[in-house]
Amino acid sequence: MGEMSGLQLGVMGALFLSVASSVSIVICNKALMSNLGFQFATTLTSWHLMVTYCSLHVALRLNFFENKPIDIKTVMMFGILNGVSIGLLNLSLGFNSIGFYQMTKLAIIPFTVLLETLFFKKQFSQKIKFSLSILLLGVGIASITDLQLNFVGTILSLLAIITTCIGQILTNTIQKRLNVSSTQLLYQSAPFQAAILFLTGPFVDQCLTKQNVFAYKYSPVVLGFIVLSCLIAVIVNFSTFLVIGKTSPVTYQVLGHLKTCLVLAFGYTLLHDPFTSRNILGILIAIVGMGMYSYFCTNDTKRKQLVDISTLPQIKERDTTPLVASHQDKESKGSYV
Repeated sequence: MGEMSGLQLGVMGALFLSVASSVSIVICNKALMSNLGFQFATTLTSWHLMVTYCSLHVALRLNFFENKPIDIKTVMMFGILNGVSIGLLNLSLGFNSIGFYQMTKLAIIPFTVLLETLFFKKQFSQKIKFSLSILLLGVGIASITDLQLNFVGTILSLLAIITTCIGQILTNTIQKRLNVSSTQLLYQSAPFQAAILFLTGPFVDQCLTKQNVFAYKYSPVVLGFIVLSCLIAVIVNFSTFLVIGKTSPVTYQVLGHLKTCLVLAFGYTLLHDPFTSRNILGILIAIVGMGMYSYFCTNDTKRKQLVDISTLPQIKERDTTPLVASHQDKESKGSYV
């Protein structure tokens, strides 16, 4: 029981850290991009990952965690895939309306469920599927305003959905199958993610903003916000791997939509963004869906634990039966002698 309560506290801590850091970085980046005019999101993300790697390298030198070697091909492909998915999401936002971009983010959950069901034989109960539907409906009402379709934007969105889902499923699978921690996986994959985004980021940002990141005039205030954003990103990246490793890709996406609702609320209270009754209704529906998802997941976990506990005596009996039989055989053989 003590181990289970400790595990639950660890999961709750990871979820809180992810939400707090993600909302903080969104507010910081919104001030950087909207108020200060620094529009280079993809390049900024590459800097985030570089600072994350450097921070983890210092932590490794200080013996805060132990490095565990992972197959270089696995790490390289994983890092490049995650870097590509970030670039595609940014391109999707650039080539689509905000409403269609939000639809792209909403589609990640059902597509993840589909992939895990088909390729990993994972079962999702009808109750969990229903709660996810309520959640997606609420977030859709709160965040989707317009749906303007175009061919290039649709293709980019589909590629972004596929790469994001596969990347998050692999984040969970690699940690569990190779028995590595979130910190170890992030430390080894961050350089590849940073490299692919550093090479493609300026090109992607120039396509989206028609500006050159290297020609931008960096004021002390902008530099200060960039440094703050990079420091928060260390916690964001760490908590992302931590949450996916301790829970699942679907739970991480549910958490992401909670962040969306919180960002809408904070945007209204702190940045005075427009807020309508539709936003309020959508957020309330989304919160109901999140509550249902959490409740059903908890019940399913408890049910599985009870099943596992009930099968333990049977397993023990099966294990001890051969020993008893062999002992009797020995006695019988001894009597013949």
